[in-house]
Amino acid sequence: MPSLTGMWARDRVASAPRGAPRRRSLLRHCLICGLAAVLTIFSEPSPGAAQGLSSLQETLRKPGTSLQTPAYKTTLQYVIQFYPLWFTYYQSVIGSVNRLIGPNRISPIYKSVVAINDDTLYASTFVDVAAQPVILTIPSTTATYSILTLDPYGNIFDSGIPAATPGTFGLTGPGFTGTLPQGVTPIALPLDFQMLIFRADKYSVTNEDETDEAEQFRRSLTMQTLCRYLDEPCPDGPPNDRGGDATLILPEAAFSVPFKRTADFLARRTPMAFLRQLQVAVASSNTPPLTPEEKALSDTFDTLFQGGHGGVNGIGFRAGARDAHQMIVDNYLDNTNQTNWINFTNIGEWGDEVLDRASITEYIQYGNGFATAAYFHAFEDGAGDPLNGARRATYVLTFPNGQIPDAKRFWSVTAYTPVDIELVRNSLGKYLVASYTPGLQFNQDGSLSIYMSRSRPVGVPAANWLPVPDGQFNIMIRVYGPAGDVAAGTYIPPAIQKAGRRR
Repeated sequence: MPSLTGMWARDRVASAPRGAPRRRSLLRHCLICGLAAVLTIFSEPSPGAAQGLSSLQETLRKPGTSLQTPAYKTTLQYVIQFYPLWFTYYQSVIGSVNRLIGPNRISPIYKSVVAINDDTLYASTFVDVAAQPVILTIPSTTATYSILTLDPYGNIFDSGIPAATPGTFGLTGPGFTGTLPQGVTPIALPLDFQMLIFRADKYSVTNEDETDEAEQFRRSLTMQTLCRYLDEPCPDGPPNDRGGDATLILPEAAFSVPFKRTADFLARRTPMAFLRQLQVAVASSNTPPLTPEEKALSDTFDTLFQGGHGGVNGIGFRAGARDAHQMIVDNYLDNTNQTNWINFTNIGEWGDEVLDRASITEYIQYGNGFATAAYFHAFEDGAGDPLNGARRATYVLTFPNGQIPDAKRFWSVTAYTPVDIELVRNSLGKYLVASYTPGLQFNQDGSLSIYMSRSRPVGVPAANWLPVPDGQFNIMIRVYGPAGDVAAGTYIPPAIQKAGRRR
């Protein structure tokens, strides 16, 4: 198996000049090849005890803790603190910078971002305004859409781009002191590097199909670096040679690199390689300026890692990386309510909860803030057993009358695979049941039942059936535009029940 460490660590991509497009192109090719190579021997994580980062040092000081070395303790904190940067840095290496792109469709082939949805049409890019402003033009549209801006950690911030407002906007970085062309509305961004995502709804709030309008909207979005907008010669190299007009719609195969699966493999199987790659991401110019505490942690780790203070064969570093990854996984999976649904209300606004931040990166990367969308995720049924579609098992999710998720836009229920949180392959290409699903039928008492099985149960309307795999799966409820008790954070979805089991 080729070493991913050799691809990046030796060259220190973070220190490479921005004007190096040929080198970056080679890196993209190597990354894709390397990612594909490591996936042949991937295994599923094992369960373990969850622990918050705030109590981490206290726990490590307790007598009987097996690994007390500075390498172990520092690595544990380092991985949890900076875990999201591995994803966003390497996604930017092979992704789009200053050019909006989107997949031609969503299917199980799409793997770039974990827990992708099929409710909306995407146009997204990394925005780099370190060298010069970027000009974004938003067309007038009847489609409903949202705008999400995040820093490389996944922290959500208000970009200042007005909602549902057409116009031409000049995105500038913190160091910009120049002037923008007449007719361009300035938008001062807090960072030189961030993520920008447009989501256009396929259906209106009245359940009218507006897919054509949404498609036209995302294709009509344009983004250009200022020099391209002015039709002037641009300096060599990224980001100036990477801005380009209307949204580029690519085959979904262009989004097939499985970042979650790769991170999981590296952290568990080749943790030293993962740590070297994470170092590159932390040191990258993409990373926001570190706080004094972050800088101290990074410097301490770099000193220890360079000095090899991890013990025989780096055991402290290896154990620290593996345990940190397991904590990230467990923190998410153990955050269940009484009906076994996982729900985080602090997405994008974590404060000091960096363990939550890392866990959301692992399972719902680029999730919206709670005011825009609420997410409920289940891996178990109401009895606490793993959801499993083997042996023709059928599950039922029934929303009682008056307890259907309250949404200003829509709600949807999507099935995912257990390892990668990817869409479930099925012959119909049906990946969700939603409030807007044509033909959705309610029960006589006003309740609504969604059936989950490999094949459609006899007598169940096609609209109410959600295909699941022959094996374990998980279910996510999305509520876009939370309202009522969902917005209040008090809504608890009913438990998923296995057919034939008493409630």
